[in-house]
Parts: sequence; C-alpha cells; structure tokens
Amino acid sequence: MKPHNPTAPKRGFFSRLFRRGGQNQPARRERHYAAVRPNGPLADVRLNNAAADALARSDLDRLRSLSRKQARDNDYMLRFLQMVGNHVVGRDGFSLQMQVQMDNGSAMDNQANRAIEEAFAAWARRGVCEVSGLYSFTDLQRLMVRSVARDGEVLVRHVYGSDNGHGYALQLLDIDRLDTQLNRDKQNGKNAIRMGVEINDWGRPVAYWLRRQHPGDYTVATALLDNERIPAAEISHLYLHDRPEQRRGFPWTTSALISLHNLGGYQEAAIIAARVGASKMGFFQQKEDIDSFQNPIDGQAVDNGHGGQDIIDYADPGTFHSLPNGYEFVPFNPDYPHANYDSFVKTCLRSVAGGLGVSYHNLANDLEGVNFSSIRSGVLEERDQWMALQNWYIDSFLCDVFERWLACALLAGAITSPTGKPLPAAKLDKFKRYRWQGRRWAWVDPLKDIQSQEAAIALRVKSRRAVCDELGVDFDETLQQIQQETDLLRQMGLTETPPTQPAANDEDKGDEQNNRD
Repeated sequence: MKPHNPTAPKRGFFSRLFRRGGQNQPARRERHYAAVRPNGPLADVRLNNAAADALARSDLDRLRSLSRKQARDNDYMLRFLQMVGNHVVGRDGFSLQMQVQMDNGSAMDNQANRAIEEAFAAWARRGVCEVSGLYSFTDLQRLMVRSVARDGEVLVRHVYGSDNGHGYALQLLDIDRLDTQLNRDKQNGKNAIRMGVEINDWGRPVAYWLRRQHPGDYTVATALLDNERIPAAEISHLYLHDRPEQRRGFPWTTSALISLHNLGGYQEAAIIAARVGASKMGFFQQKEDIDSFQNPIDGQAVDNGHGGQDIIDYADPGTFHSLPNGYEFVPFNPDYPHANYDSFVKTCLRSVAGGLGVSYHNLANDLEGVNFSSIRSGVLEERDQWMALQNWYIDSFLCDVFERWLACALLAGAITSPTGKPLPAAKLDKFKRYRWQGRRWAWVDPLKDIQSQEAAIALRVKSRRAVCDELGVDFDETLQQIQQETDLLRQMGLTETPPTQPAANDEDKGDEQNNRD
C-alpha cells in the first residue's frame, strides 16, 4: 500500500476539469441578437428584405387604393388630410418675400422687390397659374400636399409658352397617370425604366412615361392608354423618401391603414348594436301547441282567406298592442352602447395618431383632461413636424416654380417697375434672392408669448425680423405698414397711444396654477 501524499492531486481532477459539459467549462456563447434567435419570440415573423422599388411595384397600387378608400369613408382620415392642408399650406398659402439688394449691396432694392412680388401675385391668381383654370396657386398647393399624404406622391408638369402673359403655367396630374407596371432593364443603349420613371446609370430621372389619359376614366379609350415620354425637366415628382434608391412614394397613411379600418368597422358595429339596443326588440314565443289557436300571419296586411291574426312586427313609440292567444313577448336587450366604448376608441385613436404623426387631441377633437402645459408640449413637437414638411415642400417645389416663373416672366416683360419699365432679364441672377415663408401658429395665451419675445429683443438674443418670421409675417412689409399708419395718423392730427402694461389678474394666476399642475 502506497503512503498517502497530501500534495498529490485528487483522483479524477483533470478528467473533471476537461470533461465536456463540466461545471468549469466556459458557458456557450450566443451569436444572435435576442430579436433574431432561432427559437425566439420573433422566429415566426415573416420577413421581406426586398428593395424599395420591388415593394412599390407589388404593393403601391393597392396601398394607394386602400388609402383613398379611407379618405372617402373614414372621418379621422378626412380629418388628417384637412390637418395636412391647414398646417403645411395654411389659409393663405406660402408667402414670397423678395430680398433683392441694390447693385452695390448697400441696401434692399425695394422697387424691384415690390415689382416681383406684385407680378408673382398676379400670376398666382385663379385662371392664370394653372392651365385648366380651376385653381389658384394656393388652391394648387393645398391639393398637392393632400394628394401626397393620401397617395404618397404627386405629379406637376411645367408648361412653357402659355398665353397667360407670363409664358409659364402648371398642370397638376393624377399620379395614376404614371404606370407602376411599366418596367424595362437597360438594354441596347436604352435607359432603364422603373415603374414609369426612366433613369440613367446614376439613377437620375431623365424622363417620365405618362399615360395619355387616366386609366380609371369612364370615357377612356384603349388607344389613349399608351404611354407618352415626357422629359424629366418638365415634371416635378414629389414624394418623401423612406429609403435610398427609392423611385416612388408610399402613402403617409400606410402604417395606420389597418387601425383605421378596424376602428371604422368597430364603430359601425357598435352603432348598429346601439340602435338595436335602443329599439328594445324581442321575440314572439308560442307558449304551447293548441289546435284551436288562430294561425298568425306574420305581418301580412290580409290573411288571403286563411284566417288568423297578425303578429306585430313594427311598433310606434308610446303605443301598446295585444298579442294573439298562446303567444308571449320575450324581450331582447343587448348591452349597448357599452361602457368601455369610449376608452377603447381612444386607445385605437392614439395608435392611429402615432402612425399619422399627429397629436391625439387634434386628430380626435378631444380636449378632455388637457391642460395648458400638456397641450403645449404635444403641440410643439407636432408643429416642428409641420415646419419640416413645409421646408421639404419649399425645397422640392416652390423654389423650382419661382425660378422657372421668374425667368419666363422677365423674358415676357411681365415684371415692371413703378415707372412701367420692364425689369431686365439680364439681371436674372440678381433677382434670385428670395425666401418662402410658411404659415405659423398663435398660442392660446398670445400675451405671454409677446412678452417673452419683447424680453428676448431687449436682451439682444433675438431680432425683430426673427419674431416676424415666427409670426409668419413679412418684416419689411410690416415696417412699411407701420410707417404708412404713422404718416396717416399725423396727417389726421391724431396721436399714437402708447401701449400699456397689463396687470396680472386672477385669470393669469389660474393659468400659472394650471402650468404647475
């Protein structure tokens, strides 16, 4: 027997250390994100990694049709489209503010600025700016942004040589004129066509293939369904890009379509159930089978010689009727309207509002439980989105339209100075100094807003021009109006009344309390 050696390793030590699955073996590493584990909770989700154009080719036409159906039949969808038109374009549309300077750059060229603004306002009237004569420029803007929100994209054709005195006009086209199923690979020196858009090797549109007539027109002839090639320089194709290399635009309502459809169906069913419940209907039940009972006729006006009594199938409010012998009335009282109806609809509408990118209380016209602080926080974010869409529309369309119009109007002699002399077309680059001003919004308590603006001006952290921009008014035009007003008051011997500082009242204190709440 060998003597015991306390320093010798215990039997089986190395076998346990290197044994597969031993407790000292490092844990097996996970090479997947939790969301894509083979046996994870999202393993059964069907995925599609197709390109944006492939999805548009297969789904765009149906998505657009579904969006249009909701726009026709769903109140909240209609409300959203109204919000898009009201907040992106506004009541008066975008305002053109010229900023042309004198040749030496010393000051603003007020005469040129005023001449260009007046000429553009004359072109923007109904019957002048658009070839059909149906729209003013503001009407056209509002229809365009509503169309983009509903359909995902919109087409405008630039028409040169118009007889409107400016040599330039617009034609608004339905997006269905751009054939989604017209596709061609690049071959034999011809450019590729992606869903009606002809592109070069860099993916830049060079032409649009448009149907000569709308395919859904009831008077359409087969020959008019042929496609016409229009150079891309004559077309403005507006849509929001969700992905790179995307040639067509998807409706802004895409993610909310299912919720809108389900909510509309639920409300319709709930209303029908509530009407049934309000009618207090019921059933006529025969108590026992007796041969001597007269046979009821079930609502017939005459018995046709069979004999019997009519069972009541219609009752006027506040009236009582007698039943035939052997029958009793069993009431049917559905539990509608349901007590949880309001909370369920609100939950659905919050989901819809999130998908549409607007605040719930504006979409649903629901101001219940809203205070000044909460509504201000939500409105600020929503207004930032509206202003982002305004900037997109200005960059994508308005700047292009103005510069095209300016070149044509100068050549046509449609822009004249106060002396009646046309502005020279040779100074086109000089006259391309301008900006577009979108609509802005007032607050519920404008006094506090004005006071904060006044303090910012006094601290020199904000200019008066910036304040006018936030109010959506032209700073130069405002100063001119103030000067004219001051001169008129002096001519009439009237003195200006200095503004007074209002004292805080109980209502203001109540607002402060609401803000703290």
